[in-house]
Amino acid sequence: MLTLTDIFRSSLMLVFVLLLVSCGGNKLQIQPLASDENPAEQIAELGRTVFAERQNLLNVLSPKWYAKADTSLEKARRALEEQAEPRIVLEHVAYARAYLEKAKDYARVSRSVVGDAIQARSAAMDAGAMDYVSDFRELEARFVALTSMVENGDIATAKNGSAAVAQDYAALELRAIKEKALGESRRLLQQAELKNAAKLAPITLEETRTALNETEKFINENRYETEQIQVLAADTLFRAKRLEQLLFQVSSIETMTSESLYLWLEGLLFRTAQQLNTPDMRNQPFKIQQQNVYESIAALQKDNRYLNSQLKTDKASYEERLRAQQSLIDEQKKRIALLEGESVEALKVRRLLAEQERAAKEKLEKEQRFQQQIVRVETMFAANQAEVYRQDRDLVIRLKAMNFPVGQALIMPENYALLSTLRAAIQVFGEPGVIIEGHTDSTGATPLNDRLSQQRADAVREYFVASGVLNSEKVVAIGYGARRPLAPNDTPEGRAINRRIDVLIRPVD
Repeated sequence: MLTLTDIFRSSLMLVFVLLLVSCGGNKLQIQPLASDENPAEQIAELGRTVFAERQNLLNVLSPKWYAKADTSLEKARRALEEQAEPRIVLEHVAYARAYLEKAKDYARVSRSVVGDAIQARSAAMDAGAMDYVSDFRELEARFVALTSMVENGDIATAKNGSAAVAQDYAALELRAIKEKALGESRRLLQQAELKNAAKLAPITLEETRTALNETEKFINENRYETEQIQVLAADTLFRAKRLEQLLFQVSSIETMTSESLYLWLEGLLFRTAQQLNTPDMRNQPFKIQQQNVYESIAALQKDNRYLNSQLKTDKASYEERLRAQQSLIDEQKKRIALLEGESVEALKVRRLLAEQERAAKEKLEKEQRFQQQIVRVETMFAANQAEVYRQDRDLVIRLKAMNFPVGQALIMPENYALLSTLRAAIQVFGEPGVIIEGHTDSTGATPLNDRLSQQRADAVREYFVASGVLNSEKVVAIGYGARRPLAPNDTPEGRAINRRIDVLIRPVD
């Protein structure tokens, strides 16, 4: 049921749209540019503005007017390339700016009219709904149709249709959340069913199904309880993988004779007993062999607990004696200082000066060592492979020769040599912190660029973690999409420069 507040807000919004459509209509407020303005600079600034507004979703919240602005920008670029009169170029720029202002007006209306669909769309994208390409594109088309209705003044239809679009975005979001949490478990369960798990491991199969169903039910009712979902999903995946291993072992056991099966079980216990240095008891009943292993483990655990307790006691005693000795040393130093005619305060000052001198020396040595490491790394790369430079406390290695297949995050074999050199460069610094940045050009949708840059940075990170070069806790991967360009994106050369992997190395203090 609508409240008076809802009716009032809707009325105000309708009045605003009517003013846009009827009073303002398509009449633009053109702000001409001064004739002495530099056309190239104005186009570059306009390009940055158009890109920034795309980040603000202007292209979908006011598709018609944003498209007009984008078209005028392209006309200005072509006119500049064709060496048209500056007046013509600047006129296209002025029109593009006017179109953008009009788009901003309609975008504000769209945010009010179809706000629920906008929020649901954002949540779905965060959950990974773009992986369902066909369904997501269909929803995007319906969403843009709503904002187009707003531009055409059909507020009521747009508002009525917004709830259905928001609901479908929410459904796609839930689907993506469940796939991320349970996709692998579901596939493993299906494979187990195809391998006759119902006959070979019915109890474990049912337990796994129950865990999966309960986790799915929890997600349906609590899709934003991320931490609990991760706990339940991890437990479900553990059960699914356990079922997979159980089926493998059961299938192997099926082909064994009774003697072979007993020898296999006996061998497991015997090898464990050998590691525990216990007597060979294979001539005893199986239960005795088990007890032999269990009791040996219990004895070792008891010994460990005693040793840990003794270690804590010894450590506490040592620290107490150390404090007592240090106290005596400090007292002796005070007496010596007094005998030398120095006050305690003078002694403190001298110590402070000595500490400052030591710190300054260490800082200088550290700086010299870092410079030597930079020079060493620079010699490792050819000019066409990478650019190496210092950035405050970090060393940046810009991988100019790192290439990926179009639209993919697959590391190709031809990149192995470059990554091998990078690995050697990282090892120059021991075990530093490493940040791997992925960057793209502005071609394509922003969410897709963000995801692709993150996937490429992740691929390089996984390469180094898998090869044992870096501890996983020491390396971070970040995808910046097209947000940090080095060159304008309006030329092929500029876009090629912007598609890159940057590696930041931060030496350990």
